[in-house]
Amino acid sequence: MEKNSKIYVAGHRGMVGSAIVRELVRQGYTNILTRTHAELDLISQDAVNEFFAKEKPEYVFLAAAKVGGIVANQSALADFMYDNMMLEMNVIHAAWKNGCKKLEFLGSSCIYPRMAPQPMPESCLLTSELEKTNEAYALAKISGLKYCEFLNRQYGTDYISVMPTNLYGPNDNYHPEHSHVLPALIRRFHEAKVQGLKTVTCWGDGSPLREFLYVDDLANLCVFLMNNYSGNETVNAGTGKEITIKQLTELVAKVVGYEGEVLWDTTRPNGTPRKLLDVSKAARLGWRYRTELEDGIRLAYEDFITNPMRAER
Repeated sequence: MEKNSKIYVAGHRGMVGSAIVRELVRQGYTNILTRTHAELDLISQDAVNEFFAKEKPEYVFLAAAKVGGIVANQSALADFMYDNMMLEMNVIHAAWKNGCKKLEFLGSSCIYPRMAPQPMPESCLLTSELEKTNEAYALAKISGLKYCEFLNRQYGTDYISVMPTNLYGPNDNYHPEHSHVLPALIRRFHEAKVQGLKTVTCWGDGSPLREFLYVDDLANLCVFLMNNYSGNETVNAGTGKEITIKQLTELVAKVVGYEGEVLWDTTRPNGTPRKLLDVSKAARLGWRYRTELEDGIRLAYEDFITNPMRAER
C-alpha cells in the first residue's frame, strides 16, 4: 500500500477495526475511508454495491462482524450466521466487482475443529467437527475465508485471510452477558470491587486453556500482512502462549484490585477445552506480538474505567 492509497476499513468502530485505523494512522496512511452502520448497512447488498461503485477503495480491511461470547452465540444462532455471511459476502463481492487491489478478511480461531491438534495449524481447517457453542459464527467465517480463496483461484484476485486468537483491548464489548471471557471478567471484578462483594462466580471449572492477543498487536500484523503476504491459506494471529481460565481470573483480579474469593459454577459450559494457535507462519514472515498479557489487561482496564460507555455495551 502507498501512504496515500484509498483504504476502506469496514467495522472501524469495533475493537478490531478501530485498532486497524489507529495502526494505519500511526504508520502514516492518509486516505482512510470509513462508514458507520447508520451511513452504510453492510447487510444491504444494494447499499454496499453503491458504496463500492462510488468510492472505489483500493484496499479493504474487512473487520466488521456480529460477535459475542457463548451466551450470545447460543441464543442467536440464526442471527449470527445470517448477519455475518451477508455482510462479508456483500463486501468481498463488491470489492471484486469494483477492482479492489487487495482485501484482507478477518476471521476467528473458532473456525478450527473443536478437537484440533494443538497448537492449531492453518492446515487443520475443516478436518473434523466444530465447537457447537459457536458453530453458526464459525461456519459464516469459514465461508468468507473460502470465498476469498475461490476468487483468488478463479479470478486471480489477491485476497487474504487472518485468523486471530481471542482478542482484547480498547473498544472491547463489556456487556454482562454477551461479551467474551476477558472483558467479562474485567467488568465482573471491577463491579465486585466497587460493591465490596466477597465472592465472584465464574462459569465452568476454570480448566480450559486459552490464548489472548492484544488488539493493537493484531492491527500491526494486519497492516504487515497487507504489505507482505499473498496466498490462499489463512494466517494465524496469536502469541503462541496459553493460560487456563482459572489463571486468567486470578490475573484479572490482580490487575483490577479485587481481593475476594472466586467461585466456579460447574453447571455452566466450559466451551472448547483448548485453543492455541500455531503462529509459526506469521513468525516465518517476520512478525511477532509485542504486548504481554498482564500489560495488555492493564491497558484494557484503563480503557474500561476511563470510557464509561464501554460498560453499557
